Amino acid sequence: MKAVTLRPLIVVLVLLLASCGITRPPSMNAQGEDDFQDDIRTARTLSEEFWEQQFAQLGETYRPIADFVPYSGTSGPSCGGQPSVPNNAFYCPVGHFIAYDQDWLEGLWNEMGDGSVYVIIPHELGHSIQAQLESNYELNVQMELQADCYAGGTLSALVNSGALLADRGDEKELLASLAAAGDPTDDWLNPAAHGTAEQRQASFAKGYRDGVGAC
Repeated sequence: MKAVTLRPLIVVLVLLLASCGITRPPSMNAQGEDDFQDDIRTARTLSEEFWEQQFAQLGETYRPIADFVPYSGTSGPSCGGQPSVPNNAFYCPVGHFIAYDQDWLEGLWNEMGDGSVYVIIPHELGHSIQAQLESNYELNVQMELQADCYAGGTLSALVNSGALLADRGDEKELLASLAAAGDPTDDWLNPAAHGTAEQRQASFAKGYRDGVGAC
């Protein structure tokens, strides 16, 4: 994989968001600040609307997620015979659904801010896009970093279109969420690897700066 210079990409992301929690415009959010469930619904709805438009521009038809399943601990749905695990969110191509540990994700939302939801949900939707486009990668980490890039590109498009409003400090929330999910070591051959904090931040920043077409 081509080497990526981290610092300029992170600086770009910080500068893009520095003047801007992420919220809907007042006309869409008449009740005041969003709560956790509001952010989950908004992240899903707006991200899927974005991808529907992207597919339409290519003359293709986007296939919406069949289900969006909250669970707690070990009570989540299985995927292809594999049980769900606590503290996780995942896309399952068998059934074309997304599931997430609600207690875990709400804990991140409380601890790190609403930016965590706008990283994780678009990331998992990114995996559904890979499935629809039949993207193939030799290494799992390549697939994960592309999903981070898709998440960055999705969020950028939503902010630029005015569908979402970014607040001052969001860049820290977004980068902290990615850092928390990064691998402790750069082990690309590990079949479970997602990328280090720096690699995940760089991929997200690339998508945010250049759009999903650059992913």
